[in-house]
Amino acid sequence: MQRTPAGEVVIVPRNFKLLEELEASEKGTGDMAISFGLVDAGDTFLTHWNGGILAPFGTQHDGRFYELRMSCTDRYPAVPPEVRFISRINMACVDQRTGAIIPSKLPATRNWNRNMGIEEILLSLRSEMCSDSNRRLRQPPEGQIF
Repeated sequence: MQRTPAGEVVIVPRNFKLLEELEASEKGTGDMAISFGLVDAGDTFLTHWNGGILAPFGTQHDGRFYELRMSCTDRYPAVPPEVRFISRINMACVDQRTGAIIPSKLPATRNWNRNMGIEEILLSLRSEMCSDSNRRLRQPPEGQIF
């Protein structure tokens, strides 16, 4: 959602928003501790995304790189993408059976609005790795997947 100079609210279409996010990611204009892009460059509906998070220093996650998959449904950006970890991780906001993010337990998904995007989800997950409830949680051996 954006405002025109006259103050009118304009709702940006899904594909325009996703193309904007893809372009920003490909140019590397965001935080260098996260990355994301399309699973298949031929995905004309911009639905399936890969994500990666370089774990924060000084936590049980230190030195790890976590791989994720995201799905932007036809309701995106009105609703957040569906996100799940491929790499096994122990966090309060992650379902330990499937690797799926529990939306009510992650600040970015709990407080979602259509001005947010994939980058905010990944940054929120990285920030949660540093939270008191997650930073000291024992992690599974590296290389395991859901």
